[in-house]
Amino acid sequence: MPILEGLKEYAERTTGLRRPGKPKAPEHVQAKKPHAARFKDDGLVPNHPRWPLIIYRGAVDLDKHHDPAAVIEDLFEANGWGDTWRDGIYDYVHYHSRIHEVLGIARGKGRVRFGGNKGRIFTLKAGDVAVLPAGTGHQCISADDEFLVIGAYPPTGTYDECTAVEDRPRALKTIPKVPVPRKDPIYGAGGPLSKLWKRAK
Repeated sequence: MPILEGLKEYAERTTGLRRPGKPKAPEHVQAKKPHAARFKDDGLVPNHPRWPLIIYRGAVDLDKHHDPAAVIEDLFEANGWGDTWRDGIYDYVHYHSRIHEVLGIARGKGRVRFGGNKGRIFTLKAGDVAVLPAGTGHQCISADDEFLVIGAYPPTGTYDECTAVEDRPRALKTIPKVPVPRKDPIYGAGGPLSKLWKRAK
């Protein structure tokens, strides 16, 4: 699927077909109340010491005129979240210690566990968006064949992938230092993210 989706993305970006474009992407946003979930350090996955996982249910209106993946990409990029990718979610527990991540569901449905092995399983479906602060464990437990995720990252931070106990000492130091993004990946500068992820006093 990543190869096929990569070809589609290339064609869409080259021609502009089936893409709303960054200026019009916010028109696909629906106002939704954020669902916040906090997770404790489980010994393997630190999770974030202060900030919760945020899930927006049905936040993106995916119509028949545009490629749903392109809508989510343009929306994330319009709000300054880049390095987008199209794929699924890894089926093993991992987290990022030096950058935050956003996951938008373009198609299908999947069960994703956040917070590590002692975390919680959420069913995510097309139109849902999850915003993960650095340190948040995530793993796909099961998904249908259509499940397609769009991932992106804020402009500040460095991508890494942590999976082992050996990653912890460094991760515990770097996770709290990753700054609050300037914009919510869905709702922009005035979105709930800045209220839910407050800077340390």
